[in-house]
Amino acid sequence: MVNRSFTLAGLFIGLGLVALGIFISCGIKNAKNQDRIVTVKGLSEIEVPANKVIWPIMYTELGNDLGQVYSAIENKNNAITNFLTSNGIDKSEITASAPSITDTKADRYNSNLAPYRYNAVSVITVTSEQVDKVRELMVKQTALLKDGIAIGGNDYRYQNQFMFTKLNDVKPQMIEDATKNARASAEKFAEDSDSKLGKIKSASQGQLSIDDRDANTPYIKQLRVVTTITYQLKD
Repeated sequence: MVNRSFTLAGLFIGLGLVALGIFISCGIKNAKNQDRIVTVKGLSEIEVPANKVIWPIMYTELGNDLGQVYSAIENKNNAITNFLTSNGIDKSEITASAPSITDTKADRYNSNLAPYRYNAVSVITVTSEQVDKVRELMVKQTALLKDGIAIGGNDYRYQNQFMFTKLNDVKPQMIEDATKNARASAEKFAEDSDSKLGKIKSASQGQLSIDDRDANTPYIKQLRVVTTITYQLKD
C-alpha cells in the first residue's frame, strides 16, 4: 500500500514537472515573440483651399484738427464699406474698429516736430467664407485710391489670414490613409525578414498640422498627419 502511494506521488510529480516544462517553454516562446516587433510611421498629406479669410483694411489719417480727422475717417469708412458691399460682401461680414489716435504733442519724450498733430489709424475687417471673392477684391482695392484712401499693407498687426476650418471633415480619411501607409511599410519589413505581421501592439497619432503650401499661396493649405504604429512579428 505504501509502495503504491509512493508510485502515485511520483507519477503526479512527474506529470507536474512535464506540465511545468510545457508552460515554461510556451512562456519563453511567447516572450520571444513579444520581443519581435517593428515600429513604423505612416504619413498622409493633402492640399486644400482655405475656406475662411480675414482681411484687415487699414489706412492712416493725419491732421491738426481732431474733428476734421474724425469726419475724414467716417467718410472713408463709408467709402470702403460701399466698395465692399457693391462687390458682393455682406454687411454682416464687415466690422469697423474704433480708430487709434496718437497725439504727437502729448508725447513729452518725442522731440521731433511732426507736421501733423494727430495720427489716426482706422481698420475695417472683412471676415468671410467667400475666399475667392475677397481675393478678387484684394486686387481691386486700388480703386479706393480715387477716394483718397491709401490702404496700408506693411503693418505686421494687420496681415491677411487664410484659414481652413473643416478639419474634422478630412481628418478621419487622413488617419486611415496614414495607417494604411504604415501597415504597408510594416508588411514590407516583415516580408524582408521572413516573418509575418502580427497584431498591433501600440499606436499613436501625431498632431495634424496645417501650413501654407508656400509663401505665395497662403490661400492653399497643406495638411499633414503622421501615425506611429508598433506591430508584433511572428514566424
